[in-house]
Amino acid sequence: MVIPTPGSMKDVLYNYDVYPKVVLANTTNTITVQPLGWHVAFAAEKTYKVGVFKLRDSNPGTYPDIPRPAAMAMTPDADGCLRFPVTPDGEGEYLIQIFDSPDDPKAKPIASLSFYSLAEDMKGRIPLRGDLHMHTRRSDGREAPAVVCANYRGHGYDFFSITDHRRYYPSLEAIEAWEGLTDFNIVEGEEVHLPLNDVHYINFGGSYSVNALVTAYNDEKAGKDLAWRSKNGKAPDPMTEEEFIAMIKERAKSVDLPYESERLSYAVMEWIYEHVQQGGGLGVFPHPYWLNPRMQLPEDYIEFIYRNKPFDAFEVLGGENYYAHNGYQTQFYYDMKAKGVEHPVVGSTDSHCSTENNRNGLICSTIVFAKENTRDGIIEAIKNSYSVAVDSISPEYRMVGDFRWVKYGSFLQENYFPLHDRACKAEGYYMNRHLAGDKRATEILKAMKGQIPEMQKKYFAV
Repeated sequence: MVIPTPGSMKDVLYNYDVYPKVVLANTTNTITVQPLGWHVAFAAEKTYKVGVFKLRDSNPGTYPDIPRPAAMAMTPDADGCLRFPVTPDGEGEYLIQIFDSPDDPKAKPIASLSFYSLAEDMKGRIPLRGDLHMHTRRSDGREAPAVVCANYRGHGYDFFSITDHRRYYPSLEAIEAWEGLTDFNIVEGEEVHLPLNDVHYINFGGSYSVNALVTAYNDEKAGKDLAWRSKNGKAPDPMTEEEFIAMIKERAKSVDLPYESERLSYAVMEWIYEHVQQGGGLGVFPHPYWLNPRMQLPEDYIEFIYRNKPFDAFEVLGGENYYAHNGYQTQFYYDMKAKGVEHPVVGSTDSHCSTENNRNGLICSTIVFAKENTRDGIIEAIKNSYSVAVDSISPEYRMVGDFRWVKYGSFLQENYFPLHDRACKAEGYYMNRHLAGDKRATEILKAMKGQIPEMQKKYFAV
Protein backbone atom coordinates (compact mmCIF):
# COMPACT_ATOMS: atom_id res chain seq x y z
CA MET A 1 0.00 0.00 0.00
CA VAL A 2 1.07 3.61 -0.30
CA ILE A 3 3.50 4.26 2.56
CA PRO A 4 3.10 7.85 3.82
CA THR A 5 6.85 8.50 3.91
CA PRO A 6 9.21 9.73 1.18
CA GLY A 7 11.29 7.26 -0.81
CA SER A 8 8.75 4.44 -0.97
CA MET A 9 9.66 3.72 -4.61
CA LYS A 10 13.16 2.81 -5.76
CA ASP A 11 14.91 5.43 -7.91
CA VAL A 12 15.51 2.89 -10.65
CA LEU A 13 11.75 2.57 -11.16
CA TYR A 14 11.55 6.32 -11.82
CA ASN A 15 14.26 5.95 -14.47
CA TYR A 16 13.47 2.67 -16.21
CA ASP A 17 10.43 0.54 -16.91
CA VAL A 18 10.98 -3.19 -17.30
CA TYR A 19 8.28 -5.49 -18.64
CA PRO A 20 7.08 -8.08 -18.27
CA LYS A 21 8.08 -8.18 -14.62
CA VAL A 22 6.79 -11.69 -14.03
CA VAL A 23 7.08 -14.68 -16.37
CA LEU A 24 6.64 -18.43 -16.18
CA ALA A 25 9.74 -20.49 -15.47
CA ASN A 26 11.31 -22.59 -18.23
CA THR A 27 9.64 -20.54 -20.98
CA THR A 28 11.25 -17.96 -23.24
CA ASN A 29 10.09 -14.35 -23.01
CA THR A 30 11.39 -11.06 -24.32
CA ILE A 31 12.20 -8.53 -21.63
CA THR A 32 12.00 -4.83 -22.51
CA VAL A 33 13.90 -2.14 -20.62
CA GLN A 34 12.52 1.31 -21.45
CA PRO A 35 14.31 4.51 -20.36
CA LEU A 36 11.95 7.08 -18.81
CA GLY A 37 13.59 10.31 -19.93
CA TRP A 38 16.50 11.58 -21.98
CA HIS A 39 18.73 11.73 -18.90
CA VAL A 40 18.83 7.91 -18.78
CA ALA A 41 18.37 7.19 -22.49
CA PHE A 42 20.45 4.50 -24.18
CA ALA A 43 22.73 5.86 -26.89
CA ALA A 44 21.70 4.90 -30.40
CA GLU A 45 23.86 2.20 -32.00
CA LYS A 46 25.92 1.81 -28.83
CA THR A 47 26.56 -1.71 -27.56
CA TYR A 48 25.62 -2.46 -23.97
CA LYS A 49 26.36 -5.55 -21.90
CA VAL A 50 23.33 -7.13 -20.24
CA GLY A 51 23.76 -9.73 -17.53
CA VAL A 52 20.90 -11.81 -16.10
CA PHE A 53 21.55 -13.47 -12.74
CA LYS A 54 19.52 -15.70 -10.43
CA LEU A 55 19.34 -13.88 -7.13
CA ARG A 56 19.50 -17.19 -5.27
CA ASP A 57 22.87 -18.06 -6.84
CA SER A 58 24.66 -15.25 -4.96
CA ASN A 59 27.76 -13.37 -6.15
CA PRO A 60 29.48 -14.77 -9.27
CA GLY A 61 32.81 -13.43 -8.02
CA THR A 62 32.53 -15.48 -4.83
CA TYR A 63 30.92 -18.54 -6.40
CA PRO A 64 32.37 -18.61 -9.93
CA ASP A 65 31.77 -22.35 -10.44
CA ILE A 66 27.95 -22.01 -10.32
CA PRO A 67 26.73 -22.12 -13.96
CA ARG A 68 25.31 -18.80 -15.18
CA PRO A 69 24.03 -17.52 -18.53
CA ALA A 70 26.58 -15.61 -20.55
CA ALA A 71 26.23 -11.83 -20.70
CA MET A 72 24.56 -10.47 -23.83
CA ALA A 73 25.79 -7.69 -26.10
CA MET A 74 22.77 -5.51 -26.98
CA THR A 75 22.11 -2.33 -28.93
CA PRO A 76 18.93 -0.27 -28.47
CA ASP A 77 16.02 -0.72 -30.85
CA ALA A 78 14.75 2.21 -32.89
CA ASP A 79 12.41 3.23 -30.05
CA GLY A 80 15.33 3.48 -27.63
CA CYS A 81 14.52 0.30 -25.65
CA LEU A 82 16.76 -2.66 -24.94
CA ARG A 83 15.13 -6.01 -25.63
CA PHE A 84 16.56 -9.43 -24.90
CA PRO A 85 15.33 -13.01 -24.45
CA VAL A 86 15.24 -14.79 -21.09
CA THR A 87 14.50 -18.42 -20.25
CA PRO A 88 14.52 -18.57 -16.46
CA ASP A 89 15.41 -21.86 -14.85
CA GLY A 90 12.97 -22.42 -11.98
CA GLU A 91 11.08 -20.08 -9.71
CA GLY A 92 12.58 -16.98 -8.17
CA GLU A 93 13.87 -13.45 -8.65
CA TYR A 94 16.34 -12.56 -11.39
CA LEU A 95 18.61 -9.54 -11.47
CA ILE A 96 19.19 -7.62 -14.71
CA GLN A 97 22.38 -5.55 -14.79
CA ILE A 98 23.13 -3.20 -17.69
CA PHE A 99 26.70 -2.01 -18.34
CA ASP A 100 27.70 0.71 -20.81
CA SER A 101 31.28 -0.64 -21.02
CA PRO A 102 30.89 -4.17 -22.38
CA ASP A 103 34.64 -4.88 -22.39
CA ASP A 104 35.50 -3.52 -18.94
CA PRO A 105 35.21 -6.31 -16.31
CA LYS A 106 35.39 -3.72 -13.50
CA ALA A 107 32.62 -1.49 -14.84
CA LYS A 108 29.68 -0.79 -12.54
CA PRO A 109 26.15 -1.29 -13.86
CA ILE A 110 24.24 1.81 -14.95
CA ALA A 111 21.00 0.08 -13.97
CA SER A 112 20.03 -2.92 -11.84
CA LEU A 113 16.47 -4.15 -12.38
CA SER A 114 14.55 -7.30 -11.52
CA PHE A 115 12.03 -9.74 -12.90
CA TYR A 116 10.50 -12.85 -11.37
CA SER A 117 9.77 -16.33 -12.68
CA LEU A 118 6.95 -18.53 -11.40
CA ALA A 119 6.21 -22.24 -11.48
CA GLU A 120 3.49 -23.64 -13.74
CA ASP A 121 0.82 -23.72 -11.01
CA MET A 122 0.83 -19.89 -11.07
CA LYS A 123 -0.22 -19.75 -14.71
CA GLY A 124 -3.00 -17.19 -15.11
CA ARG A 125 -2.68 -15.84 -11.56
CA ILE A 126 -2.14 -12.13 -10.88
CA PRO A 127 -1.35 -10.43 -7.55
CA LEU A 128 -4.15 -8.45 -5.95
CA ARG A 129 -3.89 -6.47 -2.73
CA GLY A 130 -6.91 -6.37 -0.46
CA ASP A 131 -8.54 -6.35 2.94
CA LEU A 132 -11.29 -8.66 4.18
CA HIS A 133 -12.27 -6.87 7.41
CA MET A 134 -13.07 -3.19 8.00
CA HIS A 135 -15.79 -0.90 9.31
CA THR A 136 -17.70 2.24 8.38
CA ARG A 137 -19.98 4.77 10.06
CA ARG A 138 -22.79 2.24 9.63
CA SER A 139 -21.42 0.50 12.73
CA ASP A 140 -18.48 1.82 14.77
CA GLY A 141 -16.30 3.28 12.01
CA ARG A 142 -15.93 6.95 11.06
CA GLU A 143 -16.71 7.37 7.35
CA ALA A 144 -19.55 6.52 4.98
CA PRO A 145 -19.17 3.23 3.04
CA ALA A 146 -18.63 4.95 -0.33
CA VAL A 147 -15.91 7.17 1.19
CA VAL A 148 -14.12 4.19 2.73
CA CYS A 149 -14.05 2.61 -0.74
CA ALA A 150 -12.53 5.72 -2.30
CA ASN A 151 -9.90 6.05 0.40
CA TYR A 152 -8.78 2.42 0.23
CA ARG A 153 -8.60 2.50 -3.55
CA GLY A 154 -6.34 5.48 -3.05
CA HIS A 155 -4.19 3.44 -0.66
CA GLY A 156 -3.53 0.88 -3.40
CA TYR A 157 -6.17 -1.77 -2.88
CA ASP A 158 -7.56 -3.98 -5.67
CA PHE A 159 -10.36 -5.52 -3.60
CA PHE A 160 -11.87 -5.31 -0.15
CA SER A 161 -14.99 -5.93 1.87
CA ILE A 162 -16.86 -3.72 4.29
CA THR A 163 -17.69 -5.94 7.26
CA ASP A 164 -19.66 -3.78 9.64
CA HIS A 165 -20.71 -5.24 12.98
CA ARG A 166 -24.08 -7.01 12.69
CA ARG A 167 -24.72 -5.32 9.35
CA TYR A 168 -24.49 -6.69 5.83
CA TYR A 169 -26.22 -3.88 3.95
CA PRO A 170 -23.35 -1.32 4.17
CA SER A 171 -21.32 -3.54 1.85
CA LEU A 172 -24.22 -3.61 -0.62
CA GLU A 173 -24.51 0.15 -0.31
CA ALA A 174 -20.84 0.50 -1.22
CA ILE A 175 -21.14 -1.85 -4.21
CA GLU A 176 -24.11 0.12 -5.49
CA ALA A 177 -22.31 3.46 -5.08
CA TRP A 178 -19.44 2.46 -7.38
CA GLU A 179 -21.15 0.18 -9.88
CA GLY A 180 -19.64 0.69 -13.34
CA LEU A 181 -17.25 3.49 -12.33
CA THR A 182 -14.16 1.60 -11.20
CA ASP A 183 -12.33 -1.72 -11.40
CA PHE A 184 -12.04 -1.73 -7.61
CA ASN A 185 -13.60 -5.01 -6.50
CA ILE A 186 -15.94 -4.32 -3.57
CA VAL A 187 -17.14 -7.58 -2.05
CA GLU A 188 -20.20 -8.01 0.15
CA GLY A 189 -19.56 -8.94 3.77
CA GLU A 190 -20.27 -8.51 7.47
CA GLU A 191 -18.83 -9.18 10.91
CA VAL A 192 -21.10 -11.73 12.55
CA HIS A 193 -22.13 -11.50 16.21
CA LEU A 194 -24.77 -13.90 17.50
CA PRO A 195 -26.04 -14.97 20.96
CA LEU A 196 -23.92 -17.35 23.10
CA ASN A 197 -20.74 -16.60 21.13
CA ASP A 198 -18.07 -13.95 21.70
CA VAL A 199 -15.83 -15.18 18.86
CA HIS A 200 -15.94 -12.56 16.14
CA TYR A 201 -16.46 -13.99 12.65
CA ILE A 202 -16.03 -12.54 9.16
CA ASN A 203 -18.44 -13.50 6.40
CA PHE A 204 -16.54 -12.43 3.30
CA GLY A 205 -18.53 -12.68 0.10
CA GLY A 206 -21.48 -14.68 1.42
CA SER A 207 -24.60 -14.05 -0.66
CA TYR A 208 -26.75 -13.32 2.40
CA SER A 209 -26.45 -11.93 5.91
CA VAL A 210 -25.84 -14.46 8.67
CA ASN A 211 -26.53 -11.83 11.33
CA ALA A 212 -30.01 -11.34 9.92
CA LEU A 213 -30.91 -15.01 10.34
CA VAL A 214 -31.62 -14.31 14.01
CA THR A 215 -34.34 -11.68 14.30
CA ALA A 216 -33.08 -10.00 17.47
CA TYR A 217 -29.81 -9.31 15.66
CA ASN A 218 -31.34 -7.90 12.48
CA ASP A 219 -30.18 -4.39 11.62
CA GLU A 220 -32.65 -1.67 10.87
CA LYS A 221 -32.74 -2.28 7.12
CA ALA A 222 -32.41 -6.05 6.98
CA GLY A 223 -35.41 -6.48 9.19
CA LYS A 224 -37.58 -4.65 6.69
CA ASP A 225 -36.28 -5.61 3.27
CA LEU A 226 -34.79 -8.89 2.02
CA ALA A 227 -32.86 -6.92 -0.59
CA TRP A 228 -30.71 -5.42 2.18
CA ARG A 229 -29.77 -8.75 3.74
CA SER A 230 -29.13 -10.62 0.52
CA LYS A 231 -27.16 -9.98 -2.63
CA ASN A 232 -29.56 -11.86 -4.87
CA GLY A 233 -32.86 -11.53 -3.00
CA LYS A 234 -32.56 -15.05 -1.60
CA ALA A 235 -31.89 -15.99 2.02
CA PRO A 236 -33.11 -18.54 4.56
CA ASP A 237 -35.98 -17.45 6.74
CA PRO A 238 -34.86 -15.90 10.04
CA MET A 239 -35.57 -17.44 13.44
CA THR A 240 -36.23 -15.86 16.79
CA GLU A 241 -33.49 -15.53 19.36
CA GLU A 242 -35.25 -18.12 21.52
CA GLU A 243 -35.36 -20.60 18.64
CA PHE A 244 -31.70 -19.96 17.88
CA ILE A 245 -30.58 -20.51 21.49
CA ALA A 246 -32.53 -23.75 21.76
CA MET A 247 -31.00 -25.03 18.54
CA ILE A 248 -27.47 -24.12 19.61
CA LYS A 249 -27.84 -25.77 23.03
CA GLU A 250 -28.81 -28.99 21.31
CA ARG A 251 -25.89 -28.80 18.87
CA ALA A 252 -23.45 -27.99 21.68
CA LYS A 253 -24.07 -31.39 23.31
CA SER A 254 -21.81 -33.03 20.71
CA VAL A 255 -18.91 -30.56 21.05
CA ASP A 256 -15.86 -32.06 22.80
CA LEU A 257 -14.85 -29.15 25.04
CA PRO A 258 -14.67 -29.05 28.85
CA TYR A 259 -16.71 -25.91 29.51
CA GLU A 260 -20.27 -25.20 28.52
CA SER A 261 -19.50 -21.61 27.50
CA GLU A 262 -16.92 -22.90 25.02
CA ARG A 263 -19.23 -25.65 23.74
CA LEU A 264 -21.99 -23.14 23.07
CA SER A 265 -19.61 -20.68 21.43
CA TYR A 266 -18.14 -23.35 19.17
CA ALA A 267 -21.59 -24.63 18.17
CA VAL A 268 -22.44 -21.08 17.06
CA MET A 269 -19.21 -20.86 15.06
CA GLU A 270 -20.01 -24.08 13.25
CA TRP A 271 -23.52 -22.87 12.47
CA ILE A 272 -22.20 -19.55 11.14
CA TYR A 273 -19.65 -21.36 8.97
CA GLU A 274 -22.32 -23.61 7.49
CA HIS A 275 -24.26 -20.55 6.38
CA VAL A 276 -21.17 -18.78 5.04
CA GLN A 277 -20.51 -21.88 2.94
CA GLN A 278 -24.14 -22.07 1.86
CA GLY A 279 -23.89 -18.46 0.68
CA GLY A 280 -20.70 -19.17 -1.29
CA GLY A 281 -18.57 -17.01 1.00
CA LEU A 282 -15.26 -17.28 2.79
CA GLY A 283 -15.25 -17.72 6.58
CA VAL A 284 -12.44 -15.83 8.33
CA PHE A 285 -11.33 -16.40 11.95
CA PRO A 286 -10.15 -12.93 13.07
CA HIS A 287 -7.91 -11.54 15.83
CA PRO A 288 -7.93 -14.37 18.44
CA TYR A 289 -5.11 -12.66 20.37
CA TRP A 290 -6.96 -9.39 20.72
CA LEU A 291 -6.48 -8.05 24.27
CA ASN A 292 -9.47 -6.14 25.63
CA PRO A 293 -7.79 -5.85 28.19
CA ARG A 294 -7.63 -9.64 28.72
CA MET A 295 -7.39 -12.12 25.87
CA GLN A 296 -10.60 -12.21 23.89
CA LEU A 297 -10.56 -16.03 23.92
CA PRO A 298 -9.04 -18.68 26.20
CA GLU A 299 -5.83 -19.91 24.62
CA ASP A 300 -6.79 -23.59 24.71
CA TYR A 301 -10.04 -22.70 22.99
CA ILE A 302 -8.13 -20.86 20.23
CA GLU A 303 -6.16 -24.01 19.46
CA PHE A 304 -9.33 -26.14 19.48
CA ILE A 305 -10.94 -23.80 16.94
CA TYR A 306 -7.80 -23.80 14.82
CA ARG A 307 -7.48 -27.57 14.78
CA ASN A 308 -11.15 -28.21 14.04
CA LYS A 309 -11.46 -25.36 11.51
CA PRO A 310 -14.97 -23.95 11.32
CA PHE A 311 -13.50 -21.33 8.97
CA ASP A 312 -11.59 -21.05 5.68
CA ALA A 313 -8.83 -18.52 6.44
CA PHE A 314 -6.94 -17.34 9.51
CA GLU A 315 -6.53 -13.59 10.05
CA VAL A 316 -2.91 -13.88 11.12
CA LEU A 317 -2.38 -10.11 10.97
CA GLY A 318 -4.79 -7.36 11.73
CA GLY A 319 -6.31 -4.74 13.91
CA GLU A 320 -3.82 -3.59 16.52
CA ASN A 321 -0.25 -2.28 16.66
CA TYR A 322 0.91 -3.79 19.97
CA TYR A 323 3.18 -6.80 19.64
CA ALA A 324 1.06 -9.26 21.62
CA HIS A 325 -1.62 -9.08 18.93
CA ASN A 326 0.00 -9.79 15.58
CA GLY A 327 3.21 -11.10 17.11
CA TYR A 328 1.45 -13.86 19.02
CA GLN A 329 -0.83 -14.69 16.10
CA THR A 330 2.20 -15.01 13.82
CA GLN A 331 4.04 -17.25 16.26
CA PHE A 332 0.89 -19.32 16.80
CA TYR A 333 0.55 -19.78 13.02
CA TYR A 334 4.14 -21.01 12.64
CA ASP A 335 3.98 -23.22 15.73
CA MET A 336 0.81 -24.87 14.46
CA LYS A 337 2.35 -25.24 11.02
CA ALA A 338 5.30 -27.06 12.61
CA LYS A 339 2.75 -29.40 14.21
CA GLY A 340 1.23 -30.15 10.82
CA VAL A 341 -1.83 -27.88 11.13
CA GLU A 342 -1.86 -25.16 8.49
CA HIS A 343 -4.56 -22.91 7.09
CA PRO A 344 -4.67 -20.14 4.48
CA VAL A 345 -3.73 -16.77 5.93
CA VAL A 346 -4.99 -13.23 5.40
CA GLY A 347 -4.06 -9.84 6.80
CA SER A 348 -6.80 -7.29 7.44
CA THR A 349 -6.80 -3.89 9.08
CA ASP A 350 -10.05 -4.21 11.03
CA SER A 351 -10.01 -0.50 10.23
CA HIS A 352 -12.44 1.96 11.80
CA CYS A 353 -10.98 4.98 9.99
CA SER A 354 -9.83 4.86 6.38
CA THR A 355 -7.35 7.76 6.23
CA GLU A 356 -3.59 7.48 6.58
CA ASN A 357 -3.81 9.48 9.82
CA ASN A 358 -5.24 6.40 11.52
CA ARG A 359 -2.13 4.48 12.48
CA ASN A 360 -4.01 1.19 12.27
CA GLY A 361 -5.72 2.12 9.01
CA LEU A 362 -2.81 0.77 6.96
CA ILE A 363 -1.45 -1.75 9.42
CA CYS A 364 -1.63 -4.79 7.14
CA SER A 365 -3.15 -6.30 4.03
CA THR A 366 -3.40 -9.49 1.99
CA ILE A 367 -1.78 -10.23 -1.35
CA VAL A 368 -3.88 -12.80 -3.18
CA PHE A 369 -2.69 -14.60 -6.31
CA ALA A 370 -5.97 -14.98 -8.16
CA LYS A 371 -7.06 -15.84 -11.68
CA GLU A 372 -9.44 -12.88 -11.75
CA ASN A 373 -10.36 -9.93 -9.58
CA THR A 374 -13.83 -11.12 -8.67
CA ARG A 375 -15.44 -12.36 -5.49
CA ASP A 376 -15.17 -15.97 -6.68
CA GLY A 377 -11.61 -15.47 -7.90
CA ILE A 378 -10.48 -14.10 -4.54
CA ILE A 379 -12.22 -16.83 -2.57
CA GLU A 380 -10.83 -19.62 -4.78
CA ALA A 381 -7.29 -18.31 -4.42
CA ILE A 382 -7.41 -17.94 -0.63
CA LYS A 383 -9.06 -21.32 -0.08
CA ASN A 384 -6.23 -22.89 -2.08
CA SER A 385 -3.58 -21.01 -0.07
CA TYR A 386 -2.55 -18.60 -2.83
CA SER A 387 -2.21 -15.73 -0.38
CA VAL A 388 0.26 -14.04 1.94
CA ALA A 389 -0.34 -11.58 4.79
CA VAL A 390 1.59 -8.29 4.72
CA ASP A 391 2.57 -6.44 7.90
CA SER A 392 2.95 -2.74 7.08
CA ILE A 393 2.86 -1.29 10.58
CA SER A 394 6.09 0.43 9.54
CA PRO A 395 7.70 1.11 6.12
CA GLU A 396 9.93 -1.92 6.72
CA TYR A 397 7.17 -4.35 5.75
CA ARG A 398 7.14 -8.00 6.84
CA MET A 399 5.13 -10.96 5.59
CA VAL A 400 3.56 -14.05 7.11
CA GLY A 401 2.80 -17.21 5.19
CA ASP A 402 4.44 -19.80 3.01
CA PHE A 403 8.09 -18.92 2.28
CA ARG A 404 7.39 -19.20 -1.44
CA TRP A 405 4.80 -16.42 -1.27
CA VAL A 406 6.88 -14.33 1.10
CA LYS A 407 9.67 -14.19 -1.50
CA TYR A 408 7.33 -13.42 -4.37
CA GLY A 409 5.39 -10.92 -2.29
CA SER A 410 8.61 -9.13 -1.37
CA PHE A 411 9.50 -8.80 -5.05
CA LEU A 412 6.07 -7.33 -5.74
CA GLN A 413 6.35 -4.87 -2.85
CA GLU A 414 9.63 -3.57 -4.25
CA ASN A 415 9.03 -3.74 -8.01
CA TYR A 416 5.32 -3.72 -8.85
CA PHE A 417 3.10 -2.26 -6.15
CA PRO A 418 4.86 1.14 -5.98
CA LEU A 419 3.88 1.69 -9.64
CA HIS A 420 0.43 0.20 -9.13
CA ASP A 421 -0.18 2.37 -6.07
CA ARG A 422 0.63 5.62 -7.89
CA ALA A 423 -2.17 4.87 -10.35
CA CYS A 424 -4.56 3.86 -7.55
CA LYS A 425 -3.82 7.02 -5.59
CA ALA A 426 -4.99 9.16 -8.51
CA GLU A 427 -8.12 7.05 -8.90
CA GLY A 428 -8.93 7.35 -5.21
CA TYR A 429 -8.67 11.13 -5.43
CA TYR A 430 -11.18 11.31 -8.27
CA MET A 431 -13.49 8.88 -6.51
CA ASN A 432 -13.66 11.29 -3.60
CA ARG A 433 -14.22 14.22 -5.95
CA HIS A 434 -17.05 12.28 -7.61
CA LEU A 435 -18.71 11.86 -4.22
CA ALA A 436 -18.46 15.62 -3.77
CA GLY A 437 -20.50 16.10 -6.96
CA ASP A 438 -17.64 16.97 -9.31
CA LYS A 439 -18.94 15.91 -12.74
CA ARG A 440 -15.53 16.34 -14.33
CA ALA A 441 -14.15 13.83 -11.82
CA THR A 442 -16.86 11.37 -12.86
CA GLU A 443 -15.75 11.58 -16.49
CA ILE A 444 -12.09 11.19 -15.49
CA LEU A 445 -12.99 8.09 -13.46
CA LYS A 446 -14.68 6.56 -16.49
CA ALA A 447 -11.57 7.25 -18.55
CA MET A 448 -9.30 5.74 -15.86
CA LYS A 449 -11.34 2.54 -15.67
CA GLY A 450 -9.22 -0.28 -17.02
CA GLN A 451 -5.82 1.21 -16.17
CA ILE A 452 -4.96 -1.40 -13.53
CA PRO A 453 -6.04 -4.40 -15.68
CA GLU A 454 -3.91 -2.96 -18.52
CA MET A 455 -0.96 -2.63 -16.15
CA GLN A 456 -1.41 -6.25 -15.08
CA LYS A 457 -1.38 -7.44 -18.70
CA LYS A 458 1.80 -5.48 -19.34
CA TYR A 459 3.73 -6.70 -16.32
CA PHE A 460 2.52 -10.29 -15.86
CA ALA A 461 3.26 -12.66 -18.74
CA VAL A 462 1.75 -15.61 -16.95
